Amino acid sequence: MVHIEPAEVSLEAGNHADAAALDDDGRPRRTGTAWTASSYIVTAVIGSGVLSLPWARGGAARVGGRAGHHGGVRRYYTSTLLAECYRTAATGRRNYSYMEAVRNILGGAKATACGVIQYTNLTGIAVGYTIAASISMLAIKRAGCFHDNGHDTACHSSRIPYMIVFAVVQIIFSQIPDFAQVWWLSIVATVMSFTYSGIGLGLAIARTVANGGFHGTLAGVAVGAAGGVTAMQKVWRTMQALGNIAFAYSFSNVLIEIVDTIKAPPPSEAEVMKKATAASIATTTAFYMMYGLMGYAAFGNAAPDNLLTGFGFYEPYWLVDVANAAIAVHLAGAYQVFVQPIFAFVERRAAAAWPDNTLVTGELRVGPFALNALRLAWRMAFVCLTTVLAMALPFFGAIVGLIGAFSFWPLSVYFPSEMYMKQRGVAPGSGKWVWLRALAAASLLVSVAAGAGSIAGFVGALKKI
Repeated sequence: MVHIEPAEVSLEAGNHADAAALDDDGRPRRTGTAWTASSYIVTAVIGSGVLSLPWARGGAARVGGRAGHHGGVRRYYTSTLLAECYRTAATGRRNYSYMEAVRNILGGAKATACGVIQYTNLTGIAVGYTIAASISMLAIKRAGCFHDNGHDTACHSSRIPYMIVFAVVQIIFSQIPDFAQVWWLSIVATVMSFTYSGIGLGLAIARTVANGGFHGTLAGVAVGAAGGVTAMQKVWRTMQALGNIAFAYSFSNVLIEIVDTIKAPPPSEAEVMKKATAASIATTTAFYMMYGLMGYAAFGNAAPDNLLTGFGFYEPYWLVDVANAAIAVHLAGAYQVFVQPIFAFVERRAAAAWPDNTLVTGELRVGPFALNALRLAWRMAFVCLTTVLAMALPFFGAIVGLIGAFSFWPLSVYFPSEMYMKQRGVAPGSGKWVWLRALAAASLLVSVAAGAGSIAGFVGALKKI
């Protein structure tokens, strides 16, 4: 892997205007706060994964409820460990990306493994978001069809045209040059995420009241004729539900990049990030618990794997349309939050290899966009790739669970705990060392179980084609 040092900037004495515009590493001064960091986190966390939580509770029930609560606590704890790794303890040097932090603290071999896992995961999220956005756009058309022709009408249509529309939007947004400059898109996406989540929660509460009580059971989907699943299917579904819950809390893979938008100390970037993470995860965990509970209470074991597009709700159809439009807008922003690290990695490598090539380093600025030949061609190719994969793998629930399972242990627990112990010199055999090792081991088991369940769900979905 090529290691790219931060650019060195020489300032003439007395050139205070230039000095004031730059941080200690010679880069443009960062202006992020706990509020902007929280907006990035909420955009990443309250995403399409929330829509599958009622289904996950049906699959896991009590296990899912405990997993949702403990998942938030565990994700906050491991996020604080990761935030401490933004600066390398020995040198105080900034790490601009997750992979760079792993390289500088743990070494090259682990950085390579981290990069493969992180970028595969981010690509998978982009595929999942393309699927979810197209489903939501199609749901708007289907809601009108159901309203006009009755709920028993098939109202089938292809999602491919909507995937292409989403791809065109992403090709345009992808010309925003870097992570820090998508803050406005992140804020819009945050508002949209609370909009559709709030509508879904409100509709679920209204349905529960109309039903005259809660549907479902504490044990979730029943085995046998009552639930329509075998004992083994119940096991697979429970395991896949763990992956869906893990996906719903996914943001560790972009945490370092979020920290890199926060303005310089005091207080330290890690302290600001801890406050942003605490506020964001407390809010989202409480919301997730309510959303999963009320969605399951409204539909019981029949809860769809996407609450707003599975058409448990038909009316008021215009409100369902508003929610689905908000999902599509949110996912347009969330897609950019997750793919910017991939874009930055490739473009840094290219700039290091061809520093004098204007096709690589030259830019034409147009508002928030920065155009050059490399960025236009490479980012367009990436968006097209994720769109083609989304067309080939149109299974929202299984994709969500598989992505969550694949990334949960290495990116959310293993690398953060290993880097923290190396940075802080945690002695082998000490209480903290034992605790962090036990946490990593338990998380690995969850990841393996969730992965197995998601693969089983994926295979089952393929058989229905």
